[in-house]
Amino acid sequence: MAEFKPTATAQTKSTTSVQPKRKSNAISWIAPFLCLLIGYLVWRYVIGANSNFERPDLAGGFWPDQQGPKGNLPRMYLGGIIVPILIGTLLTTLVFVVERFLTVSKATGTGNNAEFIRRVQFHLANKDLDKALAECDKQKGSVGNVMKAGLRKYREMIGNTELATDQKVLNIQKEIEEATALELPMLEKNLVYLSTIASIATLVGLLGTVIGMIRAFASLGEAGGGDAAQHLSQGISEALYNTALGIGTSAIAIIFYNIFTTRIDGITYGIDESGFTLTQSFAANYK
Repeated sequence: MAEFKPTATAQTKSTTSVQPKRKSNAISWIAPFLCLLIGYLVWRYVIGANSNFERPDLAGGFWPDQQGPKGNLPRMYLGGIIVPILIGTLLTTLVFVVERFLTVSKATGTGNNAEFIRRVQFHLANKDLDKALAECDKQKGSVGNVMKAGLRKYREMIGNTELATDQKVLNIQKEIEEATALELPMLEKNLVYLSTIASIATLVGLLGTVIGMIRAFASLGEAGGGDAAQHLSQGISEALYNTALGIGTSAIAIIFYNIFTTRIDGITYGIDESGFTLTQSFAANYK
């Protein structure tokens, strides 16, 4: 990373137009807890509703002992207490997928970044900064924001008569780096939730399966005669719902995590290219 070191004979105080973006990230800690609560409510009162079972536990409670599921969906209830955790994890994944999609789409801007940079290069070659800044206002997004911050410093350095050209270029580069440092955290924020869920969802599902298998074999030991095989097959079927939920949630998280990181890499490349464009243009036009 380049650093600006003023000489003893030419010292100026360089100001920056880049301002920190202060945005609340309450969703990062509210969403998981809220989704887990909704997951439990769906498991307890939708999937585990009394009407879905032939022999419901009318006493209710936190975890009613419902018996005789009337369909495949109620059988998911019998998968155990890990099921609502997995449902909540799936809902959390969907929340952050939507949140990241909106954020990354906004950061991408309104047009093609490569075309935008070429238009800015054309205006800089003609020394028309006003049109270059107007292009940034049209483009918006992270690349447009960084380019706009760099162009403001670009204009400031044109009127500076105290610094040498290489020092002016370093000032422009420093401004771009500061603007980039403020944009990138916004793009990468909350991706950690998708990467974490991608890693642990399958493990949580397997935990639920193991617990279900323990319960199934315990029921097998208590049953006798022809009922034993029926109890075992039913218990295994219920336990595997946990695995299915865990694998499905993990797959969704992995797919969207890779999609978002790819798009962020494209934006980062555009930011790097915009910085190179500004520094090279200034060095060529204002020697």
